[in-house]
Amino acid sequence: MNTSVSILAEIPEILHESLQGYLDSHPEWDQDRVFCAALSLFLLQQSNENSPEATQSYRQAARIYLESLFQS
Repeated sequence: MNTSVSILAEIPEILHESLQGYLDSHPEWDQDRVFCAALSLFLLQQSNENSPEATQSYRQAARIYLESLFQS
């Protein structure tokens, strides 16, 4: 089952400016791709459980992270 989460978040202005600068100089990236890569990397770094469910979640986050990095 595919579910989606809508995210509306306020970020510091300096972070917004940095993101805008990155997106301006990397036209192959968009805001959704950046957030997907950042969030999946965060989840990978925070994973510390060894249950089968956690392992499955870790693999899914790793797949999404790599896909977002290498999509063309």
